[in-house]
Amino acid sequence: MAIVAAAAVALLFAVIGTALTTVGHGVFRTGDQAAMVGLGVVFGLGILSLARPRVDADAAAIRVRNIVGAYELPWGAVRAIRLERNQPWLSLELENDDTVSVLAVQAVDKKHALHAVQELRRLHSAARAA
Repeated sequence: MAIVAAAAVALLFAVIGTALTTVGHGVFRTGDQAAMVGLGVVFGLGILSLARPRVDADAAAIRVRNIVGAYELPWGAVRAIRLERNQPWLSLELENDDTVSVLAVQAVDKKHALHAVQELRRLHSAARAA
């Protein structure tokens, strides 16, 4: 969905940028048109960045990629996996008292979020027991 929205926004700005030549008493020059196309590309990339969050986990570690930044944490560094009622997304409580937000698992996803939390907690427990 993000790819379609990003492409639509970029295309819309490209069409508007190339179609605009005069508006009232103003004149759009080639630089203005290129700037409109450039803005469409920038807005499209901004929309695509919303699809970036991801979480991968295995028996050894959890890898979190958010909109900005990424983390790879061994399970030994994770104290708890939390998704409280008033939290919009999952968070990892670390042994050094830091918290890492996991934007890929959001409370609005309900059953999918619950399944992801259960699976991450299972992997966490298994790694702690080993």
